[in-house]
Amino acid sequence: MTKRTFSAKGARATECLGLIHTDVCGPMSIQARGGYEYFITFTDDYSRFGYVYLMRHKSDAFDMFKAFKAEVENQLEKHIKILRSDRGGEYLSGEFQQYLIDNGIVSQFSAPGTPQQNGVAERRNRTLLDMVRSMLSYSTLPISFWGYALQTAIHSKRCTI
Repeated sequence: MTKRTFSAKGARATECLGLIHTDVCGPMSIQARGGYEYFITFTDDYSRFGYVYLMRHKSDAFDMFKAFKAEVENQLEKHIKILRSDRGGEYLSGEFQQYLIDNGIVSQFSAPGTPQQNGVAERRNRTLLDMVRSMLSYSTLPISFWGYALQTAIHSKRCTI
């Protein structure tokens, strides 16, 4: 059941890459083709455009962020200003935090026990997983195809923005 909405609403970013919401989801109960057990999402607050990367280990989050940063900053010729995440260990590592500082990115964390403060990322993951479940239930594909279904789901979401 969905929790009641969080009453506080923050102001939306005023430009692309002004604020990026991120969250890691997993481990999944079934490993995806290719050995993936996790995925990480990045959502631009301004455009709500989303990106998803499959990961074999939760510790791959830092490498996925670097890949995401390189991709979007190259495409948009802008720089990420704020990264909002929960307090997952993958975001708290000294290496990750130093990288953010070195690149002038402000790290914002939600308070412990309040996923509502990172609601954009949490909702993105829930929506994508609902789409994955729907796709797999209407197909005859094994559940291990969830990685492909996830990539299809994010592509579908991008086409409807």
